[in-house]
Amino acid sequence: MEKCAILPVETEGLLGTVRRFLTSMLQQRLVDALLVPMELSPGGTVVSSIVSHTDKLVQANPLAPVLPVNTARLVSRITRVSPSPGKLGIVLRSCELRALIELVKLKQASLDNLLLIGVDCPGTYSLSTARKLVSEGRSPTEAVMKRFLERAEDPLLRKACAVCECPAPQGADITIGLFGADVSKNILLISSTAKGEEIVSSLSLNEGKAEGRQSALSALVGEKVKQRENLFKETSESIQGLDKLRAVFSSCTNCHNCREACPICYCKECFFDSDVFESKAEKYLVWSKRKGALRMPTDTLLFHLALLNHMVISCVGCGLCTEACPNDIPISNIFRLVGYQVQKEFDYHPGRSIDEELPLTAFREDELTDIGI
Repeated sequence: MEKCAILPVETEGLLGTVRRFLTSMLQQRLVDALLVPMELSPGGTVVSSIVSHTDKLVQANPLAPVLPVNTARLVSRITRVSPSPGKLGIVLRSCELRALIELVKLKQASLDNLLLIGVDCPGTYSLSTARKLVSEGRSPTEAVMKRFLERAEDPLLRKACAVCECPAPQGADITIGLFGADVSKNILLISSTAKGEEIVSSLSLNEGKAEGRQSALSALVGEKVKQRENLFKETSESIQGLDKLRAVFSSCTNCHNCREACPICYCKECFFDSDVFESKAEKYLVWSKRKGALRMPTDTLLFHLALLNHMVISCVGCGLCTEACPNDIPISNIFRLVGYQVQKEFDYHPGRSIDEELPLTAFREDELTDIGI
C-alpha cells in the first residue's frame, strides 16, 4: 500500500529541495551512491553519473527536461554481469523505469541492491531545443516547470513526451511526486514498497495525503491519449502500403543509431553487422540488373522491420530512436503505433509489473484465437 510524506519546499526552491532529499539519503547512508542526472554546466544539458559524495549533488538535476540516454541502458551496463555490491539509488523517469523492468525480465539487468527512485515527468525537450534555450540565456528546467505550473500545453516537448500516457513512474520504491502537489510549498514522497517506506520513514517527514494527485494525473493522461490517437491516425496514413513505408525510410543511411539508442535492443552481436550482409561486388551488379536500379545502402527497410520485430512488445515509447536519427526519420511514431497495437493484442503493458510475463516467453492455449491461431 502506498504511503505519502511531505517534503517541504524551502528557500532553495523546487530543484534545491529535490537535491536536499537526495543529499540526505547519502548523508544518512541510506544508499551508498546515486545514479542521477548531473548538470555539465549551470542550466545546461545533463548526463547520468554515479555520485558517492554529497558535495557533488549541487549539480544534480533530475528535473532537467532532457533525456540524452535512457537510464535503463546504463543500469543494464552496471548490473548485467553482476549485481551492485552496495545499495545504489537509481533516479529514473517513467519510461526509463519501465524499460528497466523489461530488461530485468529479459535477464539483461538486476534489481538486487537497487533503490528505484521515480520522478514525475512533465516531459522532455530534444537536445537541440535545450541547447537553443541555453544559447538564449534560458534554463530548460525553468522553461518546462513554468509550463507545468501554469498547466499549459508545452509546444517544445518531444513528440514522444507529448503523447506519453505514463507521466508518473510505475513500480518505483519511492516516487518524487509533482502531480497533485502545490510544488511552490511541498513535494510528495510516495513510497510503494517496504524498502521505500523504510527510507522515507528514516527521513522523519510529516505524513501527507496525495488527494489531488489522481485527478491531476487523470486529466493529464486524458489529454495525452487524445494527442496519441491523433498521432496514430497521421502515422498510419503516412505508412499505408509498401510504397509509403519505403518513402518514410528512404533517407535511412544504415547508421544504426536508432538501435544503439533503444533501451530494449540489447544483442551483443547484431545480425545486421554480420557477414550475411557483406557481399561481393558482382552480387550488387546482378541485383541492379534484375531490378533496373539498386538503392544503396541496401536492406535499410529490412533492418527497421527486424528491429521493430525484436523489441515491439517491450517498446516503452521513450522516443530516443527518433532523437538518434541524423535524418529525422519519425521512427518512434511508427514503432509506438505498432507497439501499441501488439501490446493491446496481448493485453500487455511494458514495465507495468515485474511479475507480468513477457508474452513472447509464455504460452497460453486461449490467446490469439480471434486470428485463427
